[in-house]
Order: sequence, then structure tokens, then C-alpha cells
Amino acid sequence: MGASRRGFLLGGAGVALGAIPGAAYADPAQQNRQADPAPNHPGTAHGNHGAHGGGVNGPTFRGGPVDHAANGFNPTEILRSFDYGKTSELPDGRTLREWEIYAIDREIEVAPGVRFPAWTFNGSVPGPTLRCRAGDRLRIKFVNGSEHPHTMHFHGIHPAEMDGVPGIGRGVIEPGGEFVYEFDAEPFGIHLYHCHVGPLAEHIARGLYGTFVIDPPQDRPKADELVMVMNGYNTNFDAQGNQLYAVNGIPFHYLHEPVRVRRGELVRIYLANILEYDPINSFHLHGNFFDYFPTGTRLESSEYTDTVVQAQGQRGICELRFPHLGKYMFHAHKSEFADLGWMGFFEVIE
Repeated sequence: MGASRRGFLLGGAGVALGAIPGAAYADPAQQNRQADPAPNHPGTAHGNHGAHGGGVNGPTFRGGPVDHAANGFNPTEILRSFDYGKTSELPDGRTLREWEIYAIDREIEVAPGVRFPAWTFNGSVPGPTLRCRAGDRLRIKFVNGSEHPHTMHFHGIHPAEMDGVPGIGRGVIEPGGEFVYEFDAEPFGIHLYHCHVGPLAEHIARGLYGTFVIDPPQDRPKADELVMVMNGYNTNFDAQGNQLYAVNGIPFHYLHEPVRVRRGELVRIYLANILEYDPINSFHLHGNFFDYFPTGTRLESSEYTDTVVQAQGQRGICELRFPHLGKYMFHAHKSEFADLGWMGFFEVIE
């Protein structure tokens, strides 16, 4: 595990995945010297930086964007994309929301030149952010267009037969099959949905997850709302940690395209951790503090902080206003995760 992670830190990311040849990492220090565009003088401080972690600017694969058009999704668009579904009114006056979600096998470029055979909901990692209000009736038609059996398991409160796990209700949806999950939206907050077919860790780590936001009966204060789903990629499929880390699918994306927010405006971040193979993940913001609402099921914050830790499946809401202009880094506070992709910037503008 450690050797593979160091391989990425040292710039060995430019290979196709699924079968990373060990020879590609035979001399990572030499690879780094070849890849690092900065001068590397043996015996100097700079030379030492080059030999331990890819240089002062980090691993070489952070140096450019991926092909978002070929991937079919862009993390900048995912940030503020909420899918409210097709709405109609039920006889009892409640709102019915309907979606169609497809399981799709798709190879995506997760770092420049690094391709990953993902399993997705509607073609993106994470899947679409579904949004509704507490008490709405939700109807989700799931179509399995993958070559593998899958389900949709929703967090929240619902009948057992709608739980999307093997052996209960409809259970596993085979390739080519479909099923309609239907339940009421409760409780309000931010929740996860994901495949629940074994081996469960692989089905999740391949990309079969997303979030759904249930708004409280009364609106929260108006804000610039963002969704951030913390994830990772076990690119050598050994189920031993990850070689890449990200928020909203693509490592380092928000270094290249900082998240633009306005000074003084309330910013609300729906934050979720769906990372597999590592026990916890975290979110740390530079130069600012935020109120944190665990799971978003209460309207009072539990703490005022600049760092929050989440285990797998945990989620919460961060709210803050940026008082100063400029660029502020955010990242996992486990430095290895940050070095391997879980890092970005907010850019505060007028």
C-alpha cells in the first residue's frame, strides 16, 4: 500500500490503470527527477525535496486538468448542481418527485493520463445530487445498465423492502433489470445513496454513490450552496488504501478551478465522506472558521471550527461567511490524502 502511494507522490501516475506494472515504480526517485521540471541539485535542500514527495509543489500529476468532456462531467458543475426531479402533486396534496437513475460502466480519467474503470450512477462520480423537501414522496426508477449486479441503497428512514440490499424486497438488480424505489423523504438533512452489493467496498469505491439533500419544512437561510463528496480511488485494486483522493471525483480539480464565492455571502457546504479502504477523512479550511451541523438533521450547529473529521458514510453541513478577499486552501488534514489529490482553493471575490 505504502509503496503504491509513494509511487504517485513521486510522479509515477502516467500509466493506464487496472494493471499497474511494478516495473513502473522500480526507481521512483529517478522517475521524479525526470518528471520534476524544477532543477534538482543533489546534496542541496531542493534536491532532498525532489526525493521525498515530488518536490515542493507536490506530485507531478497535480500539474494539469483531465479531459472533463471525455469523462462526461466536471467537478465545478457538480458543486452547484441539484436535481429536483420531475414533480407532480399527489391526491393528498403532497409533492411527488420522480427520477430515473442508470448504472453505467464508464472509464474516466482521474488524473492526467490515468484512466480508471468506474461504475457510476448516471455516468458521473459522484452521481447526481437529488434534492427534495421533508415529507415529499420520492420515486426513483433504477435501471441497471452495467455489466454487474447492483442496487440503490438510500440512507434515511424508509420501509425495509425499499432498503436496496440483497435478500430483502426486490434485492439485487441484475444487469438489464430495473426497479422503482419509493418512500417518503425523512428526516431532513444530507444523506447518501450507494450500491449495496458485495463486495460492498469495491462497489462503492468504483464510484456508485451520491448524495440527496432533504430540505427542512421551513427554508434554511439563503446561501450559496455547494456539494462536496470526499472520495478516493484504489487504482491497483488491492483493497489496501487508495492511490488518489478527491472531492467530487477528480483529484486537485479545485486547485485548477478554484471555488469562487463572494465576500460576506453565506456559503453552505453539504459535505459527505464516502471514502473506502481508509478509516476516516477530514475537511480543513485555511484562514476561516465555519459552523458545523452533523448530518444536517438539526438547525443548531454543534461546533465552530476550521476542521471536521468524518468516518465513512458520515456527512454534515458547514456554514460560513468569508470576511476577506483572496484564495484560501481547503484539504484533508491527513497530509498524505492532501498530497494525493484532496486539496483545492476557495477564491473570495467581491
